[in-house]
Amino acid sequence: MSAIDRYARLQPGHGARVAQSVALLQEAALAHAGTIVQASSLGAEDMVITDFIARHRLPIDIATLQTGRLHAQTLALVPRIEQHYGLRVALFAPDERAVITFVGEHGESPMFKSIALRKACCNLRKLQPLTRLLQHRTAWVTGLRREQSDTRADVPTEEVDAQQRVKFNPLAHWTWADVWHHIQTHNVPYNPLHDEFFPSIGCEPCSRAITDGEPFRAGRWWWEDETAKECGLHVDASPLKIPTAQETTA
Repeated sequence: MSAIDRYARLQPGHGARVAQSVALLQEAALAHAGTIVQASSLGAEDMVITDFIARHRLPIDIATLQTGRLHAQTLALVPRIEQHYGLRVALFAPDERAVITFVGEHGESPMFKSIALRKACCNLRKLQPLTRLLQHRTAWVTGLRREQSDTRADVPTEEVDAQQRVKFNPLAHWTWADVWHHIQTHNVPYNPLHDEFFPSIGCEPCSRAITDGEPFRAGRWWWEDETAKECGLHVDASPLKIPTAQETTA
């Protein structure tokens, strides 16, 4: 059974939610002409937003983080998007020398050694490239939804981040059924890992399939406490100190 067969349902008010989301993106594109970008995770929600951008010809750039640890299925979405929509997806990768140094000191899988090292890995592979992705931008668009987790239950459709950029979350009020109904209706490309019970997809070592009854993000950093399950992209964090090899073995 595909993710479409499993999740897509037309729910009351779906048309109104679509209209509200499109209107928000249109207003955002107008207010931030030339300085707005979609920071796409390449997940189902972000594919819906990319579809809106293409369908309504919105002048919003599209970019994603090439962390160096993504699933092959995730990376394969980039050329599919470019071919399907005729839109360029910009890739932002971590500094290669910094990655080599980090891996040399902490190994290929530091995320399993401690939460501090996992967050340090996220900082290197995600937060630092995101900083470059957002450079010279006044606004960005994400696929955050309130239904995704308790920590996202109050996500607004529009907010101001710690760097005073406007952050738009046009699907904040959407359900998972809404997302998949749109994907089904408009033949939106999506990551085939969604068919394999991956509702939330990050880097390969840090994502797994979930079982019936598990929370939406249970497959992310599943060895950690539930309260720790954010990489820092969507939370304001204090400056991160990367532990040394001596500290992690002490």
